[in-house]
Amino acid sequence: MLKIAQVLKSNGTDGGLLLSFFDVSPEDIDLQEPVFIEFDGLPVPFYFESFTRRGNNRAIVHVTGVHDLKDADELAGASVYADYFEEEEEGDLTGWTVKKADGTPVGTVTGHEDIPGNLCIYVETPHGEVLLPLHEELVVSMDPEGKVITLTIPEGLI
Repeated sequence: MLKIAQVLKSNGTDGGLLLSFFDVSPEDIDLQEPVFIEFDGLPVPFYFESFTRRGNNRAIVHVTGVHDLKDADELAGASVYADYFEEEEEGDLTGWTVKKADGTPVGTVTGHEDIPGNLCIYVETPHGEVLLPLHEELVVSMDPEGKVITLTIPEGLI
């Protein structure tokens, strides 16, 4: 899942939340799809009941099950995730060649695994399929034209 926003604070006494969006514009949010708010390290699904933009990257929202100030205050500081953005990105990587940072070919991306907070890709190697984390700190470069992704791969993963 892709982290799309942070709950900044409660707003009003009727359960409103002020969200700040990251790399996603509020108009790109699909109000028919659930978002996931992290509780005790686990994603819990919520649907938007109302959504009012406030500037370029903020919105005041109401979500299912949060109807008072006490519940809204419990969400302050929580991360908000969506899985419908990631599907578009991940589909683009299927068939890409994976290389190590030194240029050594590793294999071909065959799929992905949706692990909350940790996107992973399946890579078919000469020794079988492996699951590699696709964390931004491990990505050295991406070449969309050549469909090549270069990763710093921690020792022992392949």
